[in-house]
Amino acid sequence: MTGSLDLLLHYTTLIADHIWWPVVILLLAGTGIYISFQTRFIQIRRLGLAIRLMFKSRDKAEMEKRTGDITPFQALMTALAATVGNGNIAGVATAIASGGPGAPFWMWMTAVFGMATKYAEGMLGLNYRIKNTDGSFSGGAMYYLRDGIRWKGLGKFLAFWFSIAVILMATFGSGNMAQSNSIALALNSDFGIPFIWTGIGLAILVSLVIIGGVKRIAIVAERLVPGMILLYMVSGIFVVLTNVRIIPDILMVVLRSALTNEAIVGGFLGHTVKEAIRYGVARGTLSNESGIGSCSIPAAAAKGNESAAQGLVAMMGTFIDTIIVCSMTTFVILASNLHPHTTGLTSTELTKSAFAVGLGTGLGGWVVSLSSLLFGYTTLIGWSYYGEQGARYLWGIRSVFPYRYAFCLFVFFGAVLQGRHLQIVWNMGDIGNALMAIPNLVGLVLLGKKVQQLTKDYLRRWDKGAIASPFGD
Repeated sequence: MTGSLDLLLHYTTLIADHIWWPVVILLLAGTGIYISFQTRFIQIRRLGLAIRLMFKSRDKAEMEKRTGDITPFQALMTALAATVGNGNIAGVATAIASGGPGAPFWMWMTAVFGMATKYAEGMLGLNYRIKNTDGSFSGGAMYYLRDGIRWKGLGKFLAFWFSIAVILMATFGSGNMAQSNSIALALNSDFGIPFIWTGIGLAILVSLVIIGGVKRIAIVAERLVPGMILLYMVSGIFVVLTNVRIIPDILMVVLRSALTNEAIVGGFLGHTVKEAIRYGVARGTLSNESGIGSCSIPAAAAKGNESAAQGLVAMMGTFIDTIIVCSMTTFVILASNLHPHTTGLTSTELTKSAFAVGLGTGLGGWVVSLSSLLFGYTTLIGWSYYGEQGARYLWGIRSVFPYRYAFCLFVFFGAVLQGRHLQIVWNMGDIGNALMAIPNLVGLVLLGKKVQQLTKDYLRRWDKGAIASPFGD
């Protein structure tokens, strides 16, 4: 068994190290820039409107009249439940440890252009959704790839590819096993809870929610996500404020490490720009999921028929996840002066130790452990829905319940897998992200004109005051 795991570790590491550079990184950058120009940088010039629509979409009385399964705000919270996970805690730390302090800069760049990409994904997810025989809605990248691309053979192939990739990511990658593993590690190190008991408990807690489908997932996400983000934010802001004098120095370290190949930057051993880009973009995408098409799945279930409005709400997910939450982790780690090459710390342990420096050993550990539990749990329930929609697209509604049970089984496996073979899980996350991104990004480029057309039409009507409700009739 150990020999097989060693072999799997070797090959997944080999693939993960090469799949991102240069193909996926160039595709992500190129698509983000292309969609930004197609929408005239909607992520910047209409950020205020996106924030306004995000809060307006919480009005359940207003949204009750609309067609769909969940409110746009619940769709955003479901997407955030899946994105704000242990990638924000462990992923940022891993990016800094592997790519140097310059990696967060490339995470931020990924987020800026990724907001436009996610806008397009949310818009197209709603625009190409279908109504099922039971009255519910299904959609996502597989549907806009299949139905939106004019070359039907290519569209069906890319949709099939994406569906397989989303199942891989949701079942074996960072949408599942990496989350349960991070939770189990935190609970074991802080409270001595055995990995097997965490695995059993998590599997049960996840099953209680996902068996109820997207409506129950959305309700739980709507209640948990805002609070858990606020807890992490307040803690991070406190650490930042107590170190406010060194913030300019930290920013300079990040910039110098991101753009130069200096031997030593800010006490860190030298990292190349290529490493900073590779880990910054990969972990940034792992965290905010812009470009991999995942947010299009809950967006398709949202109430309303104005696809551009849903796109604007969807792009707030990237802003909150990376520009806000990941930045907190970055500043706390770099302010702690805990350098991975001297301490040997990485992943969750590096972030936990950094918060302990800023908040005190007891409180810092509690904040990270509780955040890891909440972030990981909400990611699990969010990604279960993504995986089941991939299964539903390929094999029909009969596959949904078997998939949910299989998902819970892998939650357990992720919690009990420890040691050096844990890297297999993170490798699978990187590979799954890349495999989802490739067909989705190709589709977004081919559908760029459609995105431009829908955007222009909506904003023209909005600016003229010709829209009675921003989310449609």
